Amino acid sequence: MCRWIAYRGETIALEYYVTRPSHSLVAQSMHALEATAALNGDGFGLGWYGDHPEPGLYRELRPAWSDENLRHLCRHLRSHLFFAHVRAATGTSVTRTNCHPFACGPWLFMHNGAVGNWNRLRRSVEALIPDDLYEWRAGTTDSEALFLAIVGAGLTCGPGGTTDPVAATAAVMASLTELVDGAGAPFRFTAALADGRDIYAFRYAVNDKANTLYYRTSGGSVLIVSEPLDQDRETWTAVPEGTALVARAGQPLQVLPFPG
Repeated sequence: MCRWIAYRGETIALEYYVTRPSHSLVAQSMHALEATAALNGDGFGLGWYGDHPEPGLYRELRPAWSDENLRHLCRHLRSHLFFAHVRAATGTSVTRTNCHPFACGPWLFMHNGAVGNWNRLRRSVEALIPDDLYEWRAGTTDSEALFLAIVGAGLTCGPGGTTDPVAATAAVMASLTELVDGAGAPFRFTAALADGRDIYAFRYAVNDKANTLYYRTSGGSVLIVSEPLDQDRETWTAVPEGTALVARAGQPLQVLPFPG
């Protein structure tokens, strides 16, 4: 299982959550506490928003703990909304194009989970990606395919989406649920989606238990994580299975039934 964090709020340096805490994302890459595999060493990635509508990306196939550039980047990169992800591969190759997050226009996406029987179902899942978006398909992961299918379900790769991101994601989940049920396969989808202003996070599974997800709010900021970054459990709220978190700028955090 992968580990990830998503942040939206005041502009801060990425180091505050990626490298500095006692159980930071880098620490989790070496010793995750709530994953089936303690090591998440199959690459990592950062995605952040700054002065441009599309996000910046830095992805590397080495383990997060062994990249000497990561601490320097996280100390100096500052953003009001950013993603960070450490990968544990689930059957696809360890390449830069398979590292999260993934981007398409203004949209940023990362995933912890897997489509079971991926080799068997890959063709059917990729068929959910519209032809005009398939050129964005750079890697071989189920995660990237799901992302492009969600974008194709109503989000645009130009400024401003045409559909509620929760509704677009739910539409793809309905198709995936039908596919995996027909194949008798497990499916886990704990993921985050952002457009530079708002974050949408999901905890969902079919024929399996969903991967863990937590959040913490402070003022107008929200931090969403695969597992807590410290031992102060009272400050973290576990996200129920079958729900979506909607963290829109200037609005209270919403926890909604998902897919609905």
